Amino acid sequence: MKLHEIRDNDGANQKKKRVARGPGSGKGKMAGRGIKGQKSRSGVALNGYEGGQMPLYRRLPKRGFTAPNAKKFAVVNLGQIQTFIDAGKLDGKADVTEDALVASGLVRRKLDGIRLLAKGELKAKLNITVAGASKTAVEAVEKAGGKVTLPAAAAE
Repeated sequence: MKLHEIRDNDGANQKKKRVARGPGSGKGKMAGRGIKGQKSRSGVALNGYEGGQMPLYRRLPKRGFTAPNAKKFAVVNLGQIQTFIDAGKLDGKADVTEDALVASGLVRRKLDGIRLLAKGELKAKLNITVAGASKTAVEAVEKAGGKVTLPAAAAE
């Protein structure tokens, strides 16, 4: 095969349909839109309309559930905490609390609490007090010589 022998597959490229270009084009005068009516105008959006038949989105049952009392946690990774300590934005000697994380700018707001996740590496020995933490995050903090304090209900 040579460069000049390369071709598109049959049907891969179609010419654009040129409408409203006279009766000889086969799509002249009303450009295949018919006479009058909503669909002959521009800016028509009839998505989901099936000619009076019950539309698909109404034929199918609703699915899923959103718990009205679900808690929304702000998420912090161990790697982010380490980065802020290295940059001097977070004090590595003092206890790391939710308020300290907000004050440092690592978290914008607490929401229903801050949840600690294990992404990244933690080198500093820290005492962290948060609303929730994953098991791997707790193990990683303890491996670095620190400890994680959780409320009694959040301990997993």
